Amino acid sequence: MIKRKIALLGGDQRYLACMEKLAEVADLYLVGFDAIYPNENVPLHLIPFEELDAVILPITGISNDDEIMASFSQDRLYLPKDSFKRMKQGAFVFTGIASKRLRELADDSEVTVIEIFARDDVAIYNAVPTAEGTIMLAIKHMKKTLYQSRVVLLGFGRVGDIVADRFFKLGADVFVGVRKQKDIAKANSLGYHGFHLKDLDAYIKSTDLFINTIPAMMLTSTVLDQLTREQLIIDLASLQGALILIMRKNVNYVSFMLWAYRQR
Repeated sequence: MIKRKIALLGGDQRYLACMEKLAEVADLYLVGFDAIYPNENVPLHLIPFEELDAVILPITGISNDDEIMASFSQDRLYLPKDSFKRMKQGAFVFTGIASKRLRELADDSEVTVIEIFARDDVAIYNAVPTAEGTIMLAIKHMKKTLYQSRVVLLGFGRVGDIVADRFFKLGADVFVGVRKQKDIAKANSLGYHGFHLKDLDAYIKSTDLFINTIPAMMLTSTVLDQLTREQLIIDLASLQGALILIMRKNVNYVSFMLWAYRQR
């Protein structure tokens, strides 16, 4: 059997298990693992994209400036702009979330993008470690206990559902901001406090922790101007918003994706 050729570009600890399984059935090119596998790591510019059957990107895909998150590298990695164009027709690009930039590069080539998190089972299983990581960040950065704290969760999808459950079980008073009446009813039936996102202003000053699971900038400058350093924002979705908001000195802001990236 002819082995497939696959490039694993960056990623976090989850990709170590992926690497082990793929090595049994494919010829692997490892990029962004120089801190743990210096002998097997291949410089990005030496990857033969023309020969690849697939590229596996980090869960977060690539940033707007084509950076690839690599938890096990000392270097910053950037995807060459012609990478996908060089790949053969029918090749695949796997990622967790396909950003607008990633889709632009793919649309200009012959590759097919597969979003792992488009699968409900994968997204739900991944929501559990996401919730645990959110709890860790909250404990680390909040100036009070989670017990009896007021938590506003924006979004109530697959991730928001698990996050709300975990914080509620730790004794937090959870408020869930959504757009649909059925989601408000669902939140109330589970013991949370559902409200419409258009009423967010009413919850600003009394909240200890904001958690955003919506891939957009939900906390506008008008909202941020009302916050103090005693309040915490944890962003699980909008990396672009994080890059902007992190510059505001009056906001205690943590992006899960930026935090994970800084642990390299």
